[in-house]
Amino acid sequence: MAWQLRGRTLSLDKPLIMGVVNVTPDSFSDGGLYYSVENAVRHARTLAKEGADIIDIGGESTRPQGATPVHALDEVNRVVPVIALVAEELPDVVISVDTVKSDVAREAIKAGAHIVNDVSGFRLDALMAAVCVESGAGVILMHSRGDVTDMATYARAEYAGDAVGEILAELRACVDAALAAGVARECLAVDPGIGFSKRSEHSLRMLGCLHEMTQWELPIVVGVSRKRFIGDLTGRSVANERVFGSIGAAVSAYDRGARVFRVHDVAATREALDVAAAIHAAGRDNADSSTSRGMSPC
Repeated sequence: MAWQLRGRTLSLDKPLIMGVVNVTPDSFSDGGLYYSVENAVRHARTLAKEGADIIDIGGESTRPQGATPVHALDEVNRVVPVIALVAEELPDVVISVDTVKSDVAREAIKAGAHIVNDVSGFRLDALMAAVCVESGAGVILMHSRGDVTDMATYARAEYAGDAVGEILAELRACVDAALAAGVARECLAVDPGIGFSKRSEHSLRMLGCLHEMTQWELPIVVGVSRKRFIGDLTGRSVANERVFGSIGAAVSAYDRGARVFRVHDVAATREALDVAAAIHAAGRDNADSSTSRGMSPC
């Protein structure tokens, strides 16, 4: 499987790492650290050196506590200078813009972004699909409910007996709407929205059933890095102390079909997923070889 982007094609033969650059003062994990253009670009350089295939640049926080909407012009002023400089300095790195606003997406694409990562799944801006169709940008549609002020809270995390079924149905509706609006199927990727409008048990159940999304034959993106459910499991209340749990969740998601991983800790996740991918490939190669020799695979 390959993922078609604006001017690029990404192979999914290996795990792809999407390094996070939050150009915000209030993100849940690293708010304020990369708020200046200089610091954000420096961080992007570091992430690329550590093995990031994609740099995801966002200017509006959806943190669980007190996320505040950002005016489109302010968001543009935050992310576009960073995108332009990263595109100039790191021409081989794919750039994603994390936004729910079509005006921001349009300006980010002009500055050099290849992917639009919309955590609302195109729900919050009716013009987003047209921007992506016109530019040929890659698209990530994520499952969530509500708007940026409450989508990462528990305010809308109420499900009937089959939470996984509800989540998949709602995300599938976003996919169908995007396709109907003209977004090319080969440009689409899907994200189950771990931690968004989901309690810890919902996030765990969704990760455990991730293989169900592989039937859609679309690239699966997961963002488990430093999330609250990991803190609940490990007792780590500070987000940046959840590295080991985040890696465990990423490897498990890879085993269930995820191929793109949005992470804060690039170097550690890169090594872990490269090892997991090598083991996966060795098992596949052995199975193919055993079958050709008439033997039982391991």
